[in-house]
Amino acid sequence: MISLQVNGKKYAVDVPPDTPLLWVIRDYLKLTGTKYACGIGECGSCVVHINGKAQRSCTIPVGEAQGKKITTIEGLPKNHPVKRAWIQEQVPQCGYCQPGVIMQVAALISEAKKPDAEKIIAAMDDVLCRCGTYPRIKKGIKTAVEIVKKEGRKS
Repeated sequence: MISLQVNGKKYAVDVPPDTPLLWVIRDYLKLTGTKYACGIGECGSCVVHINGKAQRSCTIPVGEAQGKKITTIEGLPKNHPVKRAWIQEQVPQCGYCQPGVIMQVAALISEAKKPDAEKIIAAMDDVLCRCGTYPRIKKGIKTAVEIVKKEGRKS
């Protein structure tokens, strides 16, 4: 039995420890906001936070996540600056990759309240959007940073 803490709730799942965390989140916990796309950690659709850091859940064995705080897109507050910025700027097109993109951005602005262009590029460089909404993603990041700065709050 593997014990997990996801979005502030405790779960026990009976799965092999090498099962990808993504499949436990989606299939066992029924939190389907975290998406499957490449399965090899290359695209970012499956990003979750593990102890506050953006991680690719498709490549992390659930056994390695045991005892750590996991946050999925469902666990990010509705009024989170990134979610609000995404709505304000109408960032998504199809939206499939956006939960992972949002989680990547949320981790970025949590670590660096005012990330410069270099930090943004480094954090987002390997996050893929098949629709090509990169200009809107950049605008959304800028807006989220402005919201955090204006409100002086933790992201």
